[in-house]
Amino acid sequence: QVQLVESGGGLVQPGESLRLSCVASGRTFSGNSMAWHRQAPGKQRELVASITGNLITNYAASVKGRFTISRDNTKNTLYLQMNDLKSVDTGVYQCDTMGYWGQGTQVTVSS
Repeated sequence: QVQLVESGGGLVQPGESLRLSCVASGRTFSGNSMAWHRQAPGKQRELVASITGNLITNYAASVKGRFTISRDNTKNTLYLQMNDLKSVDTGVYQCDTMGYWGQGTQVTVSS
């Protein structure tokens, strides 16, 4: 019913930036909460950031001040701007909404 496709991941060096995108299709609503999670090998999946509507956001403490979550409801697209990336940010990033999950996009931060 809802399909989510992430893109924008890649290999970057510490201090560089990436912008992830998640395009949603199917039965979606602009008012629904959307979020980014990530999971590194051997670690639990963690919430990175979420957004409710266009105003209410929350972030994991480890990414506050570096990451920005936003959405473009006209395009049904969720974004995650990631600045000053660190090695600990490495992982598979997935977007989710309404109980649906994308397949994820790999972010690797390494020198």
